[in-house]
Amino acid sequence: MEEDIINFYREQVLGAKAKANKFKKLANLYSLLRLGVFALTIAAITTGAILDNFTFIAASTVLMALAFAWLVARQSRFEEQRNYFDDLVKVNENEIDSILNYGNLYNNGIRYHNDKHFYTADLDIFGEASLYKLINRGATAPGNDKLASWLSAPANKATILARQEAIKEIRAKNTWKTELQTLLLFAKSADANQLVRLSAFLASPLKLPGENWLKKYCRIAPYLFITAVVMAILFPALKALAILLGLGNLGLVASKAAYIKKADLVAGKIGDTLGRYAKAFKKVEAEEWESAYCAGLFNRLKQGNTSEQINELSHLINKLNYTLNMLVGLMLNLVFIWSIKQIIAIEEWKRTNRQNLQDAFDVLAEFEALMSLASLHINYRHWTIPQIADGECYTLSAKSITHPLIPAGKRIENDYHLENAFKIDIITGSNMAGKSTFLRTLGINTVLALCGAPVCAGEMEVSVITLMSYMRIKDSLNESTSTFKAELDRLQMLLAAVEHEPKVFFLIDEMLRGTNSVDKYRGSKAVIEQLIAKRGVGLVATHDLQIARLEDKYPEYVRNFHFDIQVQQGEMLFDYKLKHGECNIFNASLLLKQIGINVE
Repeated sequence: MEEDIINFYREQVLGAKAKANKFKKLANLYSLLRLGVFALTIAAITTGAILDNFTFIAASTVLMALAFAWLVARQSRFEEQRNYFDDLVKVNENEIDSILNYGNLYNNGIRYHNDKHFYTADLDIFGEASLYKLINRGATAPGNDKLASWLSAPANKATILARQEAIKEIRAKNTWKTELQTLLLFAKSADANQLVRLSAFLASPLKLPGENWLKKYCRIAPYLFITAVVMAILFPALKALAILLGLGNLGLVASKAAYIKKADLVAGKIGDTLGRYAKAFKKVEAEEWESAYCAGLFNRLKQGNTSEQINELSHLINKLNYTLNMLVGLMLNLVFIWSIKQIIAIEEWKRTNRQNLQDAFDVLAEFEALMSLASLHINYRHWTIPQIADGECYTLSAKSITHPLIPAGKRIENDYHLENAFKIDIITGSNMAGKSTFLRTLGINTVLALCGAPVCAGEMEVSVITLMSYMRIKDSLNESTSTFKAELDRLQMLLAAVEHEPKVFFLIDEMLRGTNSVDKYRGSKAVIEQLIAKRGVGLVATHDLQIARLEDKYPEYVRNFHFDIQVQQGEMLFDYKLKHGECNIFNASLLLKQIGINVE
């Protein structure tokens, strides 16, 4: 099944490369035509000069200028199309790389890593070789933040079910998905704070003194100036009036320079970027949506005519940027008081559309997060959409569940069943037999399930639970924290979570490693008994067989499972399969013997 989707992406790559080459050739052709027009212009001016014919020079220069401008516009369009198809190649090649090599050109989410989070550090949610790296298809900073928040906390059942339907719909729109990713790919390398600064700018009124009368004067200023110039031509004595009016216009612009600079400092650098975002919004608006989740997002955009609004703001900002050319800026401000006119237009846009724009980027972030989840549903057709269980008790049941970050050829499938019950499962086993991997397998798939994504399993049903892990406990030199103190802090967090957080499901891998074996057993036993008293639910992996005896004391609450090894001709064979009961085969002595240490 994976081969089918890889072939789809390869076909997309070939088609995009062909179109990119086509537009590259057209752009090069029009570049040559521009040189030809420039040469013709020089020739026309030379001919006119030889013939002493000013009319010929003027007419040919105007015609050539128009032709040159048209060629520039066409070349720019072809270059834009070439860049689009180049990016489409990157997006589709990235999907192939993700399936075959777990590669991803998008952000790996390392900035969201937090050792003190309930589970993200222990379950490899963020960073290199993480779930986030496998999933993420968001180019924008808000899209990255949205996906990170979804992976950091469970959604409620209604939201999970709505997202499941949304990603099923996006799965059927894979071409649309890759095209939207292509339109947004530029944002991956853009300044992450650019939208934040724009949002702050839009939220802050410029408070331009005299805005009302300046707005009225902007309308009549060009007519006054042109009239003054015509009158000066007809009546030379009035030349001073035209000069004074022009200087007055420039002085008016200079008097508002601080306000113009304030607007240009943020808005002036984002005009083209907004134009590119407008195309992405248009892509969403042009699609028909059936799932309630996507349709709701779509309606939030259509109600505000988002793509049109953003295009309008982009044009206004680009018009403000016309004055960056000193000569052009001088002429525009002389005649139109251009800079003041544009910042007033931007202020009017802000008052009318500011809130819509902020909401629109949140919608786009949601679509990026949905596309990220949908990438799993598209690329791994054998993964399943989990069922979300109801009931006061806990459900976490799965068949053929495996770890999504382990290559497909090396995954070992296991079944696990906790069905509408309160249980603590003790997992014993030898070193390297698979206990820790199994805990992470259940945990990472639960994270996927509770954000609305498919899971790496044949079947899965899970309650809306709050995961809490106790696995990679380590000391901290910065915080002067020993390993044992770090373990105590994590235990305190666990016990508080079980008491105060909704429906906590814990995953504990070898408690109290930072102390002696006697205290380790006594402490671990006391913690588990306290968790039982608090009606806690979860799994505890341990090497200590004495902990397995808790099943004798609490037969209705504690279950024993194990991972074992087989020793054949002195070699250890691991099957990594979860079995009922406690383990009675351990391998530490064999492992030590392999490195030259004999244990009596």
